[in-house]
Amino acid sequence: MSESIWEKNLSISERGQLEETIKTDVCIIGAGMAGILTGYLLQKQGLGVVILEADRIGSGQTRGTTAKITSQHGLIYSRLCRNFGTAGAWQYASANEAAIDTYERIIDEEHISCDFKRCASYLYTRKSTALLEEEAEAARLGGIAASLTKEIELPVNISAALRFPNQAAFHPLKFLQALSEKLDIYEKSKVLKVTGRKVETEFGKVWAKHIIFACHFPFINIPGYYFMRLYQERSYILALKNALSLEHYYYGIDNDGLSFRMAGEYLLLSGGNHRTGAKLTDSPYKLHSEIAAKFWPDSFAAAHWSAQDCMTPEGVPYIGRFSKKAPNWYVATGFGKWGMTGSMVSAKILSKLILGQAEIGQDIFYPQRELCGEAITGYLKNGLHTIKNFSKYIIPGPKKVCTHLGCPLTWNPEEGTYECPCHGSRFDSEGRLIGGPARRNLHMD
Repeated sequence: MSESIWEKNLSISERGQLEETIKTDVCIIGAGMAGILTGYLLQKQGLGVVILEADRIGSGQTRGTTAKITSQHGLIYSRLCRNFGTAGAWQYASANEAAIDTYERIIDEEHISCDFKRCASYLYTRKSTALLEEEAEAARLGGIAASLTKEIELPVNISAALRFPNQAAFHPLKFLQALSEKLDIYEKSKVLKVTGRKVETEFGKVWAKHIIFACHFPFINIPGYYFMRLYQERSYILALKNALSLEHYYYGIDNDGLSFRMAGEYLLLSGGNHRTGAKLTDSPYKLHSEIAAKFWPDSFAAAHWSAQDCMTPEGVPYIGRFSKKAPNWYVATGFGKWGMTGSMVSAKILSKLILGQAEIGQDIFYPQRELCGEAITGYLKNGLHTIKNFSKYIIPGPKKVCTHLGCPLTWNPEEGTYECPCHGSRFDSEGRLIGGPARRNLHMD
């Protein structure tokens, strides 16, 4: 995998494997941002917490983020108003706005040096302004002081931009490094099985009163059926030097829209989104480089990497109890490209649930929430997509299949990886598992 700029000149101290049987109040599966934050909040309340990580702390999706801490998640508020009403939009906005403030409070209290900065976040379009006008009104109904403008820093001719004030950005691994030092974490301890209150790894076990799946994509198929309720998307990032310097950050809502933010001396340019496993017709990195050369001829890419995100049909994460059939299990997934605020929202909701308290937003994010029309349509679409890809079994010829549920894999030449178009598992060129829900390596011929 390519190295992100967050990993340059930063090394988080290694932790040992779990090699014994231990008991604790809470076992968290996954030492990314969601898992670490949840563990931190629970430990602050006096609970015993153990975190199990299959690889290294922050080595999953956190290392690939663009690290925007924002309540502005594309055209989300007009979508929320359609599907969940004004009350749902308000819950979502309130939870994410509070997440930004909570990051700042923790950073101040723990004296964490992680390049945290308050700034504005902009959505922009080069086409009709109608969608942004609708989003502006929906965001205001959610309680956000959003405003339309035509003034932005980018060298792009736009029709309009929607400004959210008082958002933030930071260095995610510097933050994670500081917070993880306070927690009991076991690395290289991939969870193989979870039954009741028991979590099993290859060499050790954890017995816990509460178990949290904060591992990006829940790998337990039943109960929960999250493999039917999620799909995954990839995006691609260039870190440019000698490009322009931005005070704020930007996200294009058009089909070919790009995202921009500064990270120290680097301009992060990201986009090229596609469903994991889809065959690429063009190189996203090449397209990004061509755009950079057009606007900033003296710029060059100092790093490039990709990211993967779990998506829900209606665009709202699943945060709460894993299933009615597993009352002591909890889940945080489906952040839909907004994992930094999603992680903090998850930490606050899950920690309050375990403590028997209420938290803003727990209803809108409830994993077993009532299905809206858009969610039903999304489920049907994802089901047909999976059936279409499984049908490739009948095509003669050799093929590699995912170790999750047997879907034929596609090759991503940009990343040098095999990808599952059904549920998003990824494997390197040697067949080693990179990301789930699969739990085993490929059998290479």
